[in-house]
Amino acid sequence: MENYSPQKDFLVGIDSDGCVFDTMEIKHKECFIPAFINAYELQGVSRFAREAAEFVNLYSKSRGINRFKALVEQLDWLSKRPVVKARGVKVPHPEGVINWIEGETKLGNPTLEKAVEATGDPDLQKALTWSRTVNEAIAEMVRGIPPFPYVKKCLERFAEAADMLVVSATPNAALEAEWEEHGVASYVRAICGQEAGNKKETLQVAEQYGENKSLMIGDAPGDHQAAVANNCLFYPINPGNEEASWKRLYEEGIDRFLEGTFAGEYEKSLFDEFKEYLPATPPWPVDQN
Repeated sequence: MENYSPQKDFLVGIDSDGCVFDTMEIKHKECFIPAFINAYELQGVSRFAREAAEFVNLYSKSRGINRFKALVEQLDWLSKRPVVKARGVKVPHPEGVINWIEGETKLGNPTLEKAVEATGDPDLQKALTWSRTVNEAIAEMVRGIPPFPYVKKCLERFAEAADMLVVSATPNAALEAEWEEHGVASYVRAICGQEAGNKKETLQVAEQYGENKSLMIGDAPGDHQAAVANNCLFYPINPGNEEASWKRLYEEGIDRFLEGTFAGEYEKSLFDEFKEYLPATPPWPVDQN
């Protein structure tokens, strides 16, 4: 992206997991969470560990955040749950991972591997082992999941006027496999996963386009934050209502974006609706101490 320059008048950034593909549930419930429970010795509170991980990654305002940030957050929520404390199960506090996250923007296995080699930190090593296990499980489990209805129609419409980028926190290899498998990779100029940096960094190319000529499509608050940080418009794909969201984008959102009537009240109404889908706090009791 260092030598990036616009080829068309508009820019569209698109998240992938849970946005283009209905992969969030299967990846987290079948791949991330079993590996999490095993790696962090949470068998004694597996039900609560699963609930914490599902809340963070699927059903809260943290939906879609980087896997290592999510790992820290779900451990934190789990440690605050009274029923977990009552069972006497020690929930790890991965200080090494927390410190690494604070100092690194490219939060992926390649940079984590270098940090492990440089420090030998056991927290980092455990997180790397967990992350590798997740990737192996995803490669074995996740396949045959097509884009949501109306996605391809939207890509075809956008392709006439906009440069498109995949802007995701997923590893590049998984993104490339999914987009190639379903014949939609050819619509985008680049696939930018976690190795390319965070979403905010990827969307910095929006500054090369005119006002209100960049749009981020996403299903999580982090997508909106990255858009706002780069003066991009934001179109939400509402979790649990993805098909209707893509249909609305195809039928009215694209025209509004290309014709210059997206910003303002229309965008605000979409975001106000989106905010109602994801809570900030879990539905179970939390110990504040």
